[in-house]
Amino acid sequence: MTTSIPTALANFYGPNAGYVLELYERFQKDPTAVDAATRAFFEEWTPPPFSAPVHVNGDAASPAPVGAAAPADLYKAVAVANLAQSIREYGHLAAQLDPLGSKPPDDPSLHLDYHGLSEADLRALPASLVGGPVGERTETAWDAIAELRTIYSGYIGYDYDHLRIPEVRTWLRSAAEADWFGPEQMPIDEEALLARLTQVESFEQFLQSNFPGKTRFSIEGLDMLVPMLDVILAQAGQTGIHEVLIGMAHRGRLNVLAHILAKPYEMLLLEFKDPVNSASQTRLSQLGWTGDVKYHAGASRMLPGSDMLDLTVRMAPNPSHLEHVNPVVEGMARAAGAFVDQPGPPRQDQFVSLPIQIHGDAAFSGQGIVAETLNFTRLAGYSTGGTIHIIANNQVGFTTGPNQTRSTLYASDLAKGFKIPIVHVNADDPVACIRAARLAIGYRNHFKRDFFIDLIGYRRYGHNEGDEPRFTQPKMYAIVDELPTVCQLWAQQLVDEGKIDADKPQQLRQAQTERLQEALASLPADVVAEPEIKPPPPGAARKVKTAVALAELRTLHQNLLTVPDGFDVHPRLQRVRKRSENALQNADDATVDWGAAEQLALASILADGAAIRMTGEDVKRGTFSHRHAALYDAATGAEYVPLHHLPAAKAAFEIHNSPLTEAAAIGFEYGYNIERPERLVIWEAQYGDFFNTAQAVIDEFVTSGFAKWDQTPSLVLLLPHGYEGQGPDHSSARLERFLQSAAEVNMRIAYPTTAAQYFHLLRRQAALLVTDPLPLIVMTPKSLLRHPLAASTPRQLAEGRWQPIIDDPEVISGRRARADIRRLILCSGKIYVDLVSSERRTSAAETDTKAAETAIVRVEQLYPFPAYELEPLLASYPNLQELVWVQEEPRNMGAWSAVKPQINFITQERYPLRYIGRPRRASPAEGSVSWHKMEQDEIVESAFGGGGEE
Repeated sequence: MTTSIPTALANFYGPNAGYVLELYERFQKDPTAVDAATRAFFEEWTPPPFSAPVHVNGDAASPAPVGAAAPADLYKAVAVANLAQSIREYGHLAAQLDPLGSKPPDDPSLHLDYHGLSEADLRALPASLVGGPVGERTETAWDAIAELRTIYSGYIGYDYDHLRIPEVRTWLRSAAEADWFGPEQMPIDEEALLARLTQVESFEQFLQSNFPGKTRFSIEGLDMLVPMLDVILAQAGQTGIHEVLIGMAHRGRLNVLAHILAKPYEMLLLEFKDPVNSASQTRLSQLGWTGDVKYHAGASRMLPGSDMLDLTVRMAPNPSHLEHVNPVVEGMARAAGAFVDQPGPPRQDQFVSLPIQIHGDAAFSGQGIVAETLNFTRLAGYSTGGTIHIIANNQVGFTTGPNQTRSTLYASDLAKGFKIPIVHVNADDPVACIRAARLAIGYRNHFKRDFFIDLIGYRRYGHNEGDEPRFTQPKMYAIVDELPTVCQLWAQQLVDEGKIDADKPQQLRQAQTERLQEALASLPADVVAEPEIKPPPPGAARKVKTAVALAELRTLHQNLLTVPDGFDVHPRLQRVRKRSENALQNADDATVDWGAAEQLALASILADGAAIRMTGEDVKRGTFSHRHAALYDAATGAEYVPLHHLPAAKAAFEIHNSPLTEAAAIGFEYGYNIERPERLVIWEAQYGDFFNTAQAVIDEFVTSGFAKWDQTPSLVLLLPHGYEGQGPDHSSARLERFLQSAAEVNMRIAYPTTAAQYFHLLRRQAALLVTDPLPLIVMTPKSLLRHPLAASTPRQLAEGRWQPIIDDPEVISGRRARADIRRLILCSGKIYVDLVSSERRTSAAETDTKAAETAIVRVEQLYPFPAYELEPLLASYPNLQELVWVQEEPRNMGAWSAVKPQINFITQERYPLRYIGRPRRASPAEGSVSWHKMEQDEIVESAFGGGGEE
């Protein structure tokens, strides 16, 4: 068979033809430059004349011959190189990855006939055609190809064909073919591995026999996960990593808690016994603690590390929203590597911490937060120096098989889009699993990038231990029922190889069972697992001083307006900045707008020594162009952040535009916050309603993290809110959802109306980070950002404080007598400005009795509800006859449902309490501007006209 070179190149990869001819060129220059087998091959033929280089798939190949047929031996050489390339790229498709024995998908390019080759051809050709370490240590192409099949189509599948960085591909190929991480290079303590697997299996079997039917989400079928984590942690500790942060779902979690996090058996068994102790549980409930199920819990332990520093290993608590812990763990890792003790941006050391994410196969493919989190991988404000991902692959969801849960071949295929290396490994091959774990930590440490292990196993029971999987997977479980455990397989292998005595496995099992039995027997009958819960100091929030001396504010203001010499601020923006130069000159002029108050608050917090991380959608400029925390040179585009250059700052400041995602973004900031609670962490939505795509993160972490897991978040969410005719999607930040979740003092919810209030609110939050940490949810303005009625005087910043309730200014000033007020409007946020700007308010005269007898009080803090402040305020109006709650939102939204019972409790219903606002609706707002204006006018008119519903 003879084929012209162009035809050969059309059927095979051009670069491989180039490789063959490159070897021939070396041979021509120096016959000793190639090995003896290759030298003998090249001595038998002479290539024909060539023309210009041929380009195949964008790569320069060897030159094509001119008009002559290529000799068969050259064709065969190119075919061997192509076969080797196919095995390297697609060998995983023929790998024995399934412990249940399913047939691999295979690929035609892995077979000899596809390339026109035979065994005789390979035996006649040199191994050097295959290249790489394998080609160097074998003699014939037959030997080399056989060894490549052993490497790439054994019990590990190296899935790298999607990678685009040559250095990465070369390193990974060399690691596999030179077996850098195999037992010959790095011996495995085989007896210790057997002992570990015995611990893992005996723990599960002990729970099954002593607590039958109790849910535990057994690790059985993926037992090697624990030894793999052992390997990763050991290597992490030896290479200078100081903190390992683990996120994982239910499957195998209790086993990992016991054997990786060293949670005592006694504590775990006590949780299974779950005795009743009403006194203890009542006390915990009074502190706002409900706890969580045992397979959601987190834990922490210390291990010896390098450089005399201990290695901290922590597992984050996780709810049943399986993958939502992913961004939380990444945020924790980011915080652990950020050093903030100096002004300017933080110093980020991405080798300090190592995130490990253990995913479920169905959840990894199905939950969008996975992709959102992977997108952080190489973003400047979010990268963590590489995460090791392990997919705990049961090959089934709850009852649903892979063909119904994903549209891809592998559970891990999503990672290909982010150019992350993937290794698939058979969970019943301990050596292959150890090799994969070593490869993962080696790659991560070398490249500071993510790595995926698809640990393919099975689930010995149903989704939980009370579930019957044979209803839906009868064929799978017919195989599982007959399958030895990995511990049994490994023990038998060691016995067969004469490495241990035949009775050794049973001795190990008996010793482990006795240890567990002793732990169970030691437990008292009525003792419950009780965490240490400490209430915050009483009244801490009310005692905080937030005022800043006017002289200090003026200095900070000038620092914020200063830019480097030669920095060209955009002309329009420079005019705005110019107008604000004298904003603090007159202490009693209302010249401080919202953006200026925020920048002064942040600057003063940095001067107090608290570091700040601020992220969000378009947060550097601000959605409404009000912030400009980062300036850009109009000519060069260079960035300058004034808060990085404050002479008075004692801590670091960072600000990052987040990707257009909410669930992962808020989860990330939550993780950052709980890892380093002494730092002020702020996230801002582009529009407030955008947060609702993160509802699971809000519910599972932000609002209930303390009650379930004793976490103390203090994350600040800035959510632009206000009805201005922008339609259903850009009006409401869904205030009602936060108020519905508000209980047991689990957060602070505020809707401030002035720049000074916002200034003091931020400073109060920073002051309480350590002494009284709570999440802060702020309904922030849009149209009020530059409204004169929202502006404040410098004196209000310098001498004021946060006011949960603000009385009517006209009553305070004496322009209206308290004794004349019969009707008191209570409201919050932007509707206040609509009310006080209305003609009924501004032109109230003797003829407008209702308006003249009406005062307006702002409830700026909606939770915890300011009862202590509101009660005496109401008592100060001696002739009060009725209360009205006015809001823009529909009746079933906004604050009404939350404040109504609070107000009635305070007043004991001495006054009728009426509602004015939009009626109950399914959608938050109207899509028509004119309709919106009509609704707003009706609300204002009813407020002053005596309307309202009870």
